[in-house]
Parts: sequence; structure tokens; C-alpha cells
Amino acid sequence: MDYEENSVLVHPTDMCLLFGRLLLSLLFLQEGAALAANLDAAIDAMGKLGVIAPVVIATIALQLAAGLAIALGLFTRLAAVGLGLFCLSTALLFHTNFANHNELLHFEKDLAIAGGMFTLVVAGAGKLSLDMFVQRHWKTKIAF
Repeated sequence: MDYEENSVLVHPTDMCLLFGRLLLSLLFLQEGAALAANLDAAIDAMGKLGVIAPVVIATIALQLAAGLAIALGLFTRLAAVGLGLFCLSTALLFHTNFANHNELLHFEKDLAIAGGMFTLVVAGAGKLSLDMFVQRHWKTKIAF
């Protein structure tokens, strides 16, 4: 058996992945909860931008479900792909007026968050995640 595989110690990399996941997920959980709490206002505001109500509801669901998944480290890669593509779409569809400094900042912020999400796709959630717990649990079940 490999020592690293069975080590009880937590590597700093896993702590950084946990901290990064929590920071990234916080934005989506907070925004999704705020939109859900003010659903009528969110639908009205997004309607003015040409976004129909079912898309607003799907957006809220994505933010809450994928945000929670990333925080917990469950289906992390899938959730990160979804939120990464969501951020790219948001940047390209809604924040392209670069003459407006605020829009440029939102565009850059969305690109940076997408970059963080795509990094999670490659790195995974780390040892401090439900993904790892499930993987270890099923390894043990299969071994018997």
C-alpha cells in the first residue's frame, strides 16, 4: 500500500483546494439565495435584459446546486464545468460594453471566476471533499 494514499495527514494542497472551493462557491450560493428570495424582482430585472422566466429559474437552480456541490466537494468537476460555462456566458452576453469601466470589471471578474472553475475541473476537490469520501467508500465496498 502506498503511504500517500493512506495518509491521515491533510496536505496543504487539500486545505488550499477546500478554501478555494468555499470562496468560489460563496458567490454563487449568496447570489442564488438572493435571487430566489426576490424571485419576482429577479424575473422582472432579467426580463428587461431579454432573459425569460424559465432561464432565470434555471440560473438560480444552477447557482444553488452547483455552488453547494462545489462547497461540499461533491460532483465537483461537473459543477465547476457548469459554473465555468455560466460565467463565460454571462461575461460574453451581458458585460461587453468595455467603454463602461464597471462593465469591464464585471467582464474580467466573470473570466477570472471561470478560470478558477476550470482549474477545479482539472485539480478536482482534493481529499477534504465528499468526492474523496465517496471514492474511498466505494473502493472499500468493491474490495470485499
